[in-house]
Amino acid sequence: MDLQVITTVVAGLLLAVAVVGTIVPVLPGSLLAIGTLLAWAWIIGSPAAWWCAGIGMALALAGFSASAVLTGRNMKQQQIPRGSIALGIALAVVGMFVIPVLGLFLGFALGLVLGEFARRKDFGAALAASGSALKAMGWGVLVEFGAAALAASIWMIGVITHFMTR
Repeated sequence: MDLQVITTVVAGLLLAVAVVGTIVPVLPGSLLAIGTLLAWAWIIGSPAAWWCAGIGMALALAGFSASAVLTGRNMKQQQIPRGSIALGIALAVVGMFVIPVLGLFLGFALGLVLGEFARRKDFGAALAASGSALKAMGWGVLVEFGAAALAASIWMIGVITHFMTR
């Protein structure tokens, strides 16, 4: 079997993992997509591969950045300190083992609410701030997922173009 075909199949599988990884935080997401596209273009070496990989990497990087900016900006607006975030992360790790897949999300949300309640001493305000932060995180995940899926689609155009003109 041809090295380019094997490389393309492996890249396709890694991109599928990357797209799913934008939703399931245990798997690598956008960074895996960027690395995969770069390696695929390097090995394939055709102009179509480089163009599509470049566009795909830019999309994945934009999605990764947008996700971080949306979440970070909202947490700053809600004045959520690092302590509440750290508690959310700690309970997310515990939740991941207690309730597979969903426990990660539920643990983070619970930790964020508890951290904010301990700080604000007002459950309604803690719930509102945490809810707003979680909503921003959801939008961030959605944007990152869309960008990674679009990057994978652009890669597919590169695959078709490369192998049709080879």
